Amino acid sequence: MLTNSGSEISRMPDQTLLIDDDDRYSRLRLIAWWDQRKLAAAKVLVVGAGALGNEVLKNLALLGVGTAYVVDFDHIEESNLTRSVLFRHRDCGRAKAEAAADAIRDMNPDTRVKPMLANIITDVGLGMFRDVDVVIGCLDNREARLWVNRQCWKVGTPWIDGGIQEINGVVKVFTPPESACYECAMTENDYRLINLRYSCPLLRQEDLQAGKVPTAPTISSMIGGLQVQEALKLIHGMPVDAGGATVYNGISNQVYKTAFQRRDDCLSHETYPAPTALPISAREHTAEQLFAAIRQQTTTSGPLQLSLERDLVVKIDCPQCQTSQPIMRPLQEVSMQQAVCPECKQTCKPDLQHGVTTASDLASYRLCELGIPPYDIVRVESSDGEQVYLLESDRDTAMSV
Repeated sequence: MLTNSGSEISRMPDQTLLIDDDDRYSRLRLIAWWDQRKLAAAKVLVVGAGALGNEVLKNLALLGVGTAYVVDFDHIEESNLTRSVLFRHRDCGRAKAEAAADAIRDMNPDTRVKPMLANIITDVGLGMFRDVDVVIGCLDNREARLWVNRQCWKVGTPWIDGGIQEINGVVKVFTPPESACYECAMTENDYRLINLRYSCPLLRQEDLQAGKVPTAPTISSMIGGLQVQEALKLIHGMPVDAGGATVYNGISNQVYKTAFQRRDDCLSHETYPAPTALPISAREHTAEQLFAAIRQQTTTSGPLQLSLERDLVVKIDCPQCQTSQPIMRPLQEVSMQQAVCPECKQTCKPDLQHGVTTASDLASYRLCELGIPPYDIVRVESSDGEQVYLLESDRDTAMSV
């Protein structure tokens, strides 16, 4: 007989259990609540393909998860090989996401993988966060974690954060909108460290970026395993301890759990309504064309303003030389080196824009030139209030594997 998960497990008249050893998932199907169809249909976004990301992706492939999206902008170095189960010496110099994807495809062809050589803050649209079933964070800095947290809250997607150092680790599970979130547990020092990544003209300083974190492969295996186990429960609709952390001390082998206090005034708790889909692409269409498409959907005739979730550095001005240099990149992508005047070598002042109106010169720029990634969900304010819109034309490019 077939079980409710479509397995090839059957019973003879004497109730002897027969297992099809040609079925890759036969041992998993023996778990009473297991539903392989749910795993095969699941979509998981893995942010980070380092030591933790390797373990998470390995486990997702072993479980037969249907689709994994892997986001990482880094490349493999020799020092990664002691902690990354999917990488080999021949992979040095390759993009981590691409090397991990190749290893996963070889491990289990049932798991489709889309590697993305990208920055999670600037390059991944909110539509992807909305369409996946769960996000697993394998990150090493607070800024990216905070961004992932806020994106997940906007669209109601659960996410699982993992952190490791030496032989210690922590797993945090968040299920918007009910649970406490990552930002609820942030301290003043956390915000201070995030702000330290930027100088007084608010441009990123390379020497203040997160440094290399010392870790052993044992702890990445343990924490990555716990992260995927929590994702497994979420995919199956099982209860999880959301809004808290499981902390493991590898020195004493002690594990304890803690619950975060939900803050009603937390800035991350903004949840978007269902967006209106528009036949607009970030790569192909301008803000003017976005506004025109919105007017076709609504009766508003007043001015419109597109909010830029990623502050846009339009140009940098040198007060001493009275010169300007065009930039047109999100703040997170602008370095201190770019902010130095080539003539007087002084630090220039950035011209930051947070929105684009129908009357703005920036309205003639393509959305991608304004720092909006493909398949994003954008906020536009009119006299009728604020509405959110999905850049539907980017769906196939963003989500296809």
